[in-house]
Amino acid sequence: MPIPDNDADRFTRAVYVISVAAELSGMHPQTLRIYERKGLVDPARTGGGSRRYSDADLAQLNRIQELTNEGLNLAGVKRVLFLEAQVADMEQRLKQALDAANIAAETTLRHYRGELVPINQSITLYKRGK
Repeated sequence: MPIPDNDADRFTRAVYVISVAAELSGMHPQTLRIYERKGLVDPARTGGGSRRYSDADLAQLNRIQELTNEGLNLAGVKRVLFLEAQVADMEQRLKQALDAANIAAETTLRHYRGELVPINQSITLYKRGK
């Protein structure tokens, strides 16, 4: 689900300590540590090394929980999360490419507009009847 730009900073701001993140996600703090060791979640760290979780991290934890509830093991969850991130990246790149193509097409159309002849003004050839 896309996050509005004005809320993006708030969504990614790491503010929750591990105990609060565990409570909000319905998981044990040790589970969060395991997920971090397995590379499933990457919370920010304070200067002193304490973990800080963001709303984005909590959303990731919820997604992990959904996938494990569906029967995936952690290796499968990691693969699904990787593929979902790839798809999201490709969708963004495709959108950018389509936007660029539309701009190029509009620019080209404006450039040649005076040279184009509308079809209702074009020459039409008629066959002579026998």
